[in-house]
Amino acid sequence: MNIGILSRQPELYSTRRLVEAAKERGHSVRVIDPLLCYMTIASQRPTIHYKGEEIGGFDAIIPRIGASITFYGTAVVRQFEMMNTFCVNESVAISRSRDKLRSLQLLARKGIGLPVTGFAHSTKFTKDLVSQVGGAPLVVKLLEGTQGIGVVLTETQKAAESVIEAFRGLKENILVQEYIKEAQGADIRCFVVGDRVIAAMKRQGVEGEFRSNIHRGGEATVARLTPEERSTAVRSANIMGLNVAGVDILRSNHGPVVMEVNSSPGIEGIEKATGKDVADRIIQFIEKNAKPGKTRTRGNG
Repeated sequence: MNIGILSRQPELYSTRRLVEAAKERGHSVRVIDPLLCYMTIASQRPTIHYKGEEIGGFDAIIPRIGASITFYGTAVVRQFEMMNTFCVNESVAISRSRDKLRSLQLLARKGIGLPVTGFAHSTKFTKDLVSQVGGAPLVVKLLEGTQGIGVVLTETQKAAESVIEAFRGLKENILVQEYIKEAQGADIRCFVVGDRVIAAMKRQGVEGEFRSNIHRGGEATVARLTPEERSTAVRSANIMGLNVAGVDILRSNHGPVVMEVNSSPGIEGIEKATGKDVADRIIQFIEKNAKPGKTRTRGNG
């Protein structure tokens, strides 16, 4: 098979491992910087050009679209879809998962467990908004934040009101969420491929840090999932329409709650923590599912 990987940085661990896994299974593979692609949009013959040449003929595309280039990156994915190329994660699904508010609304509609979440435009009723999510302590999140950036734990009502008003003063859109104290600064990253969780790790934040991101010094170990956690992760990925996803779960007193569904989950942390060959499983999924014109996105909304 001829596989293309949309990635801005070929040297990144995740990109390198996908290239290695594809070559080990006998496929040809090419890494393409989506920001260097340009397109002709036509009903008869849509095309993509890259570094001065027309490219095509791919059996499958693996999008590794960073949050900072979601708009243009998904446009490139959509163009490949127009050319009847199988995309592991499709443009609509990537856009859906990147919109934190929309993704939470979709998950809630399907009955997925979530932290109680509030969203507002005006700061006139901040006290009531805080009370609706259970009061302080609570977590304030920027809608566009990634890897723990733009996420603040506010310990008191006054602190919560101040942070919310500060963010809104900067014209930033924010979510406020209940703080799951019993999680004790840990979450579970479930790596979903197709309809299965193929690997799971527990990420524990450093002492005094409620964010568990490995990029922020968190430690990762193998996680043993309950059937409910496994089902929640797979259902969440399916609702987003993602074939490959990282689903982040907190263990609360009322069962697993989903924090986020990531459409470009990193491979390094989970491979090193679990010893699983995650990249190989993604290539195997492509071998079984890549068919021309198979671009019908799962999920709704």
